[in-house]
Amino acid sequence: MNAYIILFSAIACEVIGTMLLPASQSFTKIIPTTLLTLSYILSFYLLALIAEKIPLAILYASWAGLGVCLVAVLNYLFYKQTLSWQAVVGLFLIIVGVSLVNIFKGEL
Repeated sequence: MNAYIILFSAIACEVIGTMLLPASQSFTKIIPTTLLTLSYILSFYLLALIAEKIPLAILYASWAGLGVCLVAVLNYLFYKQTLSWQAVVGLFLIIVGVSLVNIFKGEL
């Protein structure tokens, strides 16, 4: 399986886990807490699977950067949290940074 498909799956699992944090109500609700725990475990498992195929700097930059961007956008959509124009610019810069790291990965 393509390493980047696994990476995007790991990002999706991490984002699902993060989005479930408010629903867990400080880990007092069993179903959201269980789902978020399983999501994080699966995310780290998938990262471990591809850690030898993608350089760790690229792997982590992509996972963390794209995860932050997706969580910010989903929080805006589902939890009605506002995003200032400065935050939008910052998220855009994260995406540009992740793209640059992936484009020039041979130079690391």
